[in-house]
Amino acid sequence: MHSSLIDASIVSLLTTRLLNHHHHHSSATKAKEDIVTDLLNLFISTHEVLMCTPSILDSLNVALDLLSPVVAQHGVVTLYSLLSIEAYRSIIGSKKPLVIALMDLLGTPPSTPTRSIKDVLKALFSLTLYLLNSIALIELGIMSPLFLVVKDRWRVVVEDAMVVIAWVTGCDDSIKSFRRVDNISVLVDLVVGGSRRARENVAVTLLNLVKSDGNKTVGDVKEVNGAKAAMRALVSGNSRVSMRGKSKAEVLSRVLESGWGSQL
Repeated sequence: MHSSLIDASIVSLLTTRLLNHHHHHSSATKAKEDIVTDLLNLFISTHEVLMCTPSILDSLNVALDLLSPVVAQHGVVTLYSLLSIEAYRSIIGSKKPLVIALMDLLGTPPSTPTRSIKDVLKALFSLTLYLLNSIALIELGIMSPLFLVVKDRWRVVVEDAMVVIAWVTGCDDSIKSFRRVDNISVLVDLVVGGSRRARENVAVTLLNLVKSDGNKTVGDVKEVNGAKAAMRALVSGNSRVSMRGKSKAEVLSRVLESGWGSQL
């Protein structure tokens, strides 16, 4: 009990200091780096205390909004660690400014470390495991920054982005959001040039879209040059795709051949 009281006092002190540091000069930035690092270290043994501190999520929001990549990265890792606990996902997802700050990190310059983008995507995926968070992310326009990652980032990060896209498109509310980015051709290109994991999640995504939007999505996919051939290749024995991926691709290939998405 005594240790828990000490931990709670430390967390409260750290979050207060972080919220009160408003300057971006080097000394203040270094102080924030140290504070967020301390919070991350405290999570390992005292995550309950961390989440019971009223200002902890506001403090993490401050960390994500800062110009310092180091502070933001530590903030994302702390947030991802908290999201690994199911009970916290609805609480964190209800903090819209925090979620927006997390999404905004996907639009950072290409010089942003790959590790940081991967951590952001993992945090977003953990958020989507709670259904209401998926709906909220769709309403906030998550598709646009996700497809920026798919278009502009290294293959290893594209895999993580496609996991989130595939999961979100399983939500009925996703189709309007997807229509706004209209990147069917980008997905089909990944079937040809993407990694095994990325191709599997492309098949899942397209099948989810067909289930939601039927013939419209089927028509859009068929308009992309080589789409049907790409799907047939995904089903072939030497595609190195898992049985799950092949089964999704087989269904999608049959739908494309028949031209009727409404049969699903």
